[in-house]
Amino acid sequence: MTLKRFSSRTERLDTDFLVEPLRGASKYFRIAGYFRSSIFELVGEEISKIPEVKIICNSELDLADFQMATRRNTALKEHWNEVDVEAEAILKKERYQILDQLLQSGNVEIRVVPRERLFLHGKAGSIHYPDGSRRSFIGSVNESKSAFAHNYELVWQDDDEESADWVEREFWALWNDGVPLPEAILAEINRVANRREVTVEVLKPSEVPAAAMAEAPIYRGGEQLQPWQRSFVTMFLEHRETYGKARFLLADEVGVGKTLSMATSALVSALLEDGPVLILAPSTLTIQWQIEMMDKLGVPAAVWSSQKKVWLGAEGQILSPRGDASSIKKCPYKIAIISTGLIMHQRERSEFVKEAGMLLKNRFGTVILDEAHKARARGGLGDKAAEPNNLLAFMHQIGKRTRHLILGTATPIQTDVRELWDLLGILNSGAEFVLGDSLSPWLDHEQAIPLVTGKSHVASEREAWQWLSNPLPPSNEHHIVQQIRDHLAVNPQSFFSAHRYEDLDYMIQNIWLSECLDPSFFKENNPVLRHTVLRKRKQLEDDGLLEKVGVNTHPVTRNLAQYQSRFVGLGIPTNTPFQVAYEKAEEFCKLLQSRTKAGGFMKSLMLQRICSSFASGLKTAQKMLKHSISNEDEDHTEEVEHILTEMTPAEVACLKAIETQLSRAEAVDSKLNTVKWFLTEFRTDGKTWLEHGCIIFSQYYDTAEWIAKELAKSFKGEVVAVYAGVGKSGLFRGEQFNNVEREVIKAAVRTREIRLVVATDAACEGLNLQTLGTLINIDLPWNPSRLEQRLGRIKRFGQARKFVDMLNLVYSETQDEKVYNVLSERLRDTYDIFGSLPDTIDDDWIENEEELKERMNEYMHERKKAQDAFSVKYRGTLDPEAHLWERCASVLSRRDIVNKLSEPW
Repeated sequence: MTLKRFSSRTERLDTDFLVEPLRGASKYFRIAGYFRSSIFELVGEEISKIPEVKIICNSELDLADFQMATRRNTALKEHWNEVDVEAEAILKKERYQILDQLLQSGNVEIRVVPRERLFLHGKAGSIHYPDGSRRSFIGSVNESKSAFAHNYELVWQDDDEESADWVEREFWALWNDGVPLPEAILAEINRVANRREVTVEVLKPSEVPAAAMAEAPIYRGGEQLQPWQRSFVTMFLEHRETYGKARFLLADEVGVGKTLSMATSALVSALLEDGPVLILAPSTLTIQWQIEMMDKLGVPAAVWSSQKKVWLGAEGQILSPRGDASSIKKCPYKIAIISTGLIMHQRERSEFVKEAGMLLKNRFGTVILDEAHKARARGGLGDKAAEPNNLLAFMHQIGKRTRHLILGTATPIQTDVRELWDLLGILNSGAEFVLGDSLSPWLDHEQAIPLVTGKSHVASEREAWQWLSNPLPPSNEHHIVQQIRDHLAVNPQSFFSAHRYEDLDYMIQNIWLSECLDPSFFKENNPVLRHTVLRKRKQLEDDGLLEKVGVNTHPVTRNLAQYQSRFVGLGIPTNTPFQVAYEKAEEFCKLLQSRTKAGGFMKSLMLQRICSSFASGLKTAQKMLKHSISNEDEDHTEEVEHILTEMTPAEVACLKAIETQLSRAEAVDSKLNTVKWFLTEFRTDGKTWLEHGCIIFSQYYDTAEWIAKELAKSFKGEVVAVYAGVGKSGLFRGEQFNNVEREVIKAAVRTREIRLVVATDAACEGLNLQTLGTLINIDLPWNPSRLEQRLGRIKRFGQARKFVDMLNLVYSETQDEKVYNVLSERLRDTYDIFGSLPDTIDDDWIENEEELKERMNEYMHERKKAQDAFSVKYRGTLDPEAHLWERCASVLSRRDIVNKLSEPW
């Protein structure tokens, strides 16, 4: 046995110790340190000629993360990407290239272990030689070659069999706990080894998404756009190429990420210099859009404050002169986000006025309308039922002033199939290749829908030509179209044929058009399929593209005993102060409705807020007594403040009674005790909800702040996070509250330092909280798609639980309980609980439960009738391996992207 001792004080460890023993080795097993630096130091060791090299590293991931492949790979890639890639790619270019060659050679295998097996010192290794002999080493070895060269280190090296056996026993025990280095990291090493920065000008349009996204925050964080999202951006560019303009209705179901699909398309369009980008969204979603653009794509976008008449940046900073409405014409950034409420309230007779009128004087590269189903005919009875509402009228006008137009909705139709045609009509505005010109039969939805759904067929070649020629599809849609276009020498940029049927020759009339008489031809080739994209969550789950996670909804009425008398039916009991306050709120609403037409909005605002929490009801009454409302409803500020300044003594008396009742000492909110009991007493899968981790959602910041504060007081030592709009996020611990950025909260939830989060809907879209396993809806939005968005925060890739738990809280004998009674019947399928719900429940549906049920059933019937028209196309066409942007080595620098997006209109 030979024992050698090495000290960096007396010799060069990088040559004497490291190089010589590895020369001629046949195997090398190494216990190393932190996985990133250990892997890099392979470059400095003489291992390229060794036939078998195995390295085990520690990873700082905990065991729970480790057990879920998706989450583990995401977290490892995020840790790997903690460096500045732009500097790394220059400073360590050669090391990346050598490392890439080593890892692709096949002789090197690396595994990582969770932090429960953490080892920082006592590095060790075993080296085998062809003659069967072995050497092992152990010591205070920092695993880097540079440490051997520059640090003070002591190493013991030994050729004794017993020593080698001991080291290898340790090695294999760790190796068996480890997992292979994810493919995503191998691909990233290869990408950085070949990385080069380029400008947009040298790229083809189809190459821009990969170059822009490879180093976007979402990809650096170990995540990526899903295959269906990448596919949409690709289609956007294909239509841009084919038609010169892209016109899409994106009707993906809630929870599959429409926002990112649309936002990435807008980013690509802006980088290609197509012109300014305008995003129109409901006021509750404008900040959400801004957060998503910054957090996921790393690009600035400005939000217009309707109240302050000013552009606001991502940090809430003011970007234009305060109170100057004309600033809306010149957004300080390339991408602007404006509330649709502004448009709904700025039309006089048939003209748009104020800021909405100013917008219509601009030209745009891309316009996106989120929640597009709100642009529709007025409906109801009377002469004006078929007239467009203000949003629909505005969209028709702006359609003529923009190149690209994307309408996003989780509900292509609500209770009338013609609403789908209203949306296609918007797309057709300024782009008649969608539905055709004024003579096109496609404009008449009553004729077109039966053809699209296969309920009627064209009867003659003459009729087929009418449907086919206006608009004429692009040649790549079908071989018949290509043959006709070639035969008639129709310009590829033209989507009409002026040829009359009588003038067509025998080949077209009798051979090609006769093929169009096939019943399936127009069912598979029509404007709806051409310009509507629809992917269903269930379909994506069935195809293995989305992880299937079930939902157990509480309370379960057939087993109320398990909740120890906390529920009466689906509601929780209240007390006298609340009951009196609620009666006064209803009385206030009736008085308002008899006085003004706008009372309908005030009714839903007042009743939804008092049904959210006692705290929210109290603050709402106090604000209204001062003639104002919450910032969350700022779209309606002008009309509401006008109504409130003219309140009658009876109306004021109702508000004062609400304030008095909800301020009484006995006004203890039963929702608080119910939440505390579920968090600490109620168990599923053997754990309390707090142990699983819980997110609590509210529509209103007043409620979110109240519940977070109360829970922090009750759970001493437990950190409670509030995740809300700009400047309102923070952490409670006991009585103390500190403002923090949303990113800090997300990171702490991911590492399980925080297991209780209270969030508002306004901030919910950017949250990925699959480390939490339970959800409490402390109030009930009358918008089931909002409920599904909330659930989508935890029901996503990487969720460790096969079934998550969701609790819905409503007060007994309120209108929220009425709504929930009807909703709950449709929440029984644990895997598809929202599949049969409308996107929005209109206020006028909620007069009584029977009418609400009837409206729901009518909605379901209409939805079924229309969905075949456009759901068939995308099944089986999504390739998860297509458009892997994270592997793109030719990239746009983040600075160039931000600079370009920071240019004003």
